[in-house]
Amino acid sequence: MEQTKKDIFISTMSGKFPSNKILMIDKELDRVDDSKFVLLQSLNYKDPILILVLSIVVGTLGVDRFLLGQTGLGVLKLLTCGGLGIWWIVDLFLVMDMAKEQNFNTFYENVNRF
Repeated sequence: MEQTKKDIFISTMSGKFPSNKILMIDKELDRVDDSKFVLLQSLNYKDPILILVLSIVVGTLGVDRFLLGQTGLGVLKLLTCGGLGIWWIVDLFLVMDMAKEQNFNTFYENVNRF
């Protein structure tokens, strides 16, 4: 694959992946062809900053967990008002890393799909 495409992907998406896995993403992108690269670019990656902001604003309603695809935990968080506020505070420190890890898992599953 063309080096420029790979560099642009990494520079624009690095905030959506764990920083300790950027090198692994770089190596995986070296071995993909253009059609798979287009697929990897078009995947629906979660925005960690948006999830953090929503967690701050409406985190006690479980919206952050719903966005991360954790429906059961979202409902539980909603019913307990964010675990009486304790779960909400803990999630403020965790949701960005969870979103980045989920994005990496989505990338890695799709890069190794075919």
